Amino acid sequence: MSSPRLISDIKKDLESFVGSRIRLKANRGRNRIIEREGILESIYPNIFVVKLNERKVERRVSYSYADVLTETVELFICDSPDTEIRIAAANQ
Repeated sequence: MSSPRLISDIKKDLESFVGSRIRLKANRGRNRIIEREGILESIYPNIFVVKLNERKVERRVSYSYADVLTETVELFICDSPDTEIRIAAANQ
């Protein structure tokens, strides 16, 4: 079993991908799981912001690093079309 990461490690990983295209999968509870693609817009001390383009409407959503740590939100960096990098809560 792999050891859990610190929130600061997750933040450090995301800092290098600001401006990159990402795919996120968020568990909203009661079997509601949303999957969206957007751009990692900015990083703040406690949250990160993703800019989504849905039906010609630009929208911003924010999540905390604790959401990634508890795997409520899964992030996949889609820099190139054939590879995806997963930002995970456990060391891999």
